Amino acid sequence: MSHVAVLGAGAWGTALASQLAERAEDVRLWSWQREHAEILHAQRENRAYFAGFPLKEGILVTSDLALAVRSARAVTLVVPTPAVRGVLQQLRGLVPAHVPLVLASKGIEPDSLMLLTEVVADVLGTAAAAHAVALSGPSFAQEVARGLPTNLVAASQDPAAALLVQSLFSSERLRVYTSADPAGVQVGGALKNVIAIAAGASDGLGFGHNTRAALITRGLAEMARLATAKGGDATTLAGLSGLGDLVLTTTAQLSRNRTVGFELASGRTLEDVLQSLGHVAEGVTTAQSAHQLALRLQVELPITSAVYQVLYQGKPVFDAVQELLQRPAGRE
Repeated sequence: MSHVAVLGAGAWGTALASQLAERAEDVRLWSWQREHAEILHAQRENRAYFAGFPLKEGILVTSDLALAVRSARAVTLVVPTPAVRGVLQQLRGLVPAHVPLVLASKGIEPDSLMLLTEVVADVLGTAAAAHAVALSGPSFAQEVARGLPTNLVAASQDPAAALLVQSLFSSERLRVYTSADPAGVQVGGALKNVIAIAAGASDGLGFGHNTRAALITRGLAEMARLATAKGGDATTLAGLSGLGDLVLTTTAQLSRNRTVGFELASGRTLEDVLQSLGHVAEGVTTAQSAHQLALRLQVELPITSAVYQVLYQGKPVFDAVQELLQRPAGRE
């Protein structure tokens, strides 16, 4: 019998592997670190990144990529966005083009400024990209692992691939919808992390609920503009991968990206915040790539630009938020 491969043994990768195993799927969970894989195999718990959630039966942990993906009926990538290309390069010749690649990472690739489906096309060809599925939505790993009700969306150019991912991951507590707009879903999943940094900074400065609501609303407009420029549908951003994920990430204390903004507003340096965080905050990398992509496409993203200036140009958080609030009022 075939299995499902999950590449990336961080919190989200471990949670997705557990969700698949809960549905009696055979899962091979890959860690690029041999020592980490051996510890996971021995302890049956991801104490480094996801403590408190024992690995379910049916999950085989390995650092052997070929073993992880051989004969898999779907391969799920859950590695940081900058690492996706390198993993895809290692998959050449190991995964047939018809096997869906499930992209559970959220971001825009640095330097190339590609969405992850575009990275798949660049590395593995258009046939593989046609079957790729972007999996996104409001989903903290801890809550999925605890069995709390969660909704996701699986988006692909290939309806059959989207339906396969829907059937693989759906359960009584995890509802997966399908979409034919991978571009829109990916832009929403990436940009909401940047807006969350801005919302966290606003909260850290004590600007209140009104300001946060305005940032969320105008952030959603930025996401829709960029999605449209990338060939997506603006209405997709009103769904789970847009508004849903944006509300979650900008308001919840579990949000790493919101935490980054909140701590920066208290006067801590970015280096210090990231070091203490212990996990990847995708919005930090995405702020730069989204800012550069907006310049390339001539799309106005003022909140994203403000976050970029704080993270990469040393602009004080208070000044950045104040400038956003003082922009000339236009037509909504």
